[in-house]
Amino acid sequence: MKRLPIVPTLVVLLAVAAMIALGLWQLQRRAEKAVLIARATANLDQPARPLPRRITDELLFARVTADCARVVDWTMGAGRTAKGVSGYRHIATCLSARGQRFQVDMGVASDPKLRPAWAGGAVAGTLSHAPGGPTLLDRMSGHAPPPAPMIVSDTAAPGLAPSRRPDPASLPDNHMAYAIQWFAFALAAVIIYLLALRRRSR
Repeated sequence: MKRLPIVPTLVVLLAVAAMIALGLWQLQRRAEKAVLIARATANLDQPARPLPRRITDELLFARVTADCARVVDWTMGAGRTAKGVSGYRHIATCLSARGQRFQVDMGVASDPKLRPAWAGGAVAGTLSHAPGGPTLLDRMSGHAPPPAPMIVSDTAAPGLAPSRRPDPASLPDNHMAYAIQWFAFALAAVIIYLLALRRRSR
């Protein structure tokens, strides 16, 4: 029987430990996501409240009001109307009178060349997150910036159709699948290494 190679064994053990840790982290995230979805569902029927300066996940899908004193930018992306028709979603970046920066989904157009004629004003809608967000590495390292708040307006800008109201059911809940995947990778690594050791001993 040949001596067990120290360096390769340590490398495999460290890799397996890392994959198991990632699997356990996904299970923890799944429990957190279940709480978030339950809270978001409860927020749907709560009375509207002014948009707070500090946005947390506890307010996700809550009804909010805000005042857009000035539109500083527009962005466009894929979206759907309240009736489920696909189109181009127009998102305004607003500044409040107190300097708070937030985004407002002002509706969907079928024509990609349309430019909304909306310069700001009172907004009422459902609080959501703006498109984009931190990467998986950012979340794992604990350096993920807070997601940008976005209000999906109940009333569309002139020429646009109201966007579909955010639904908590749309929140991804695939953490169990990811956990199983990481555990399977760890098991596969152990099996492959044991087979390699067995072949080496022969």
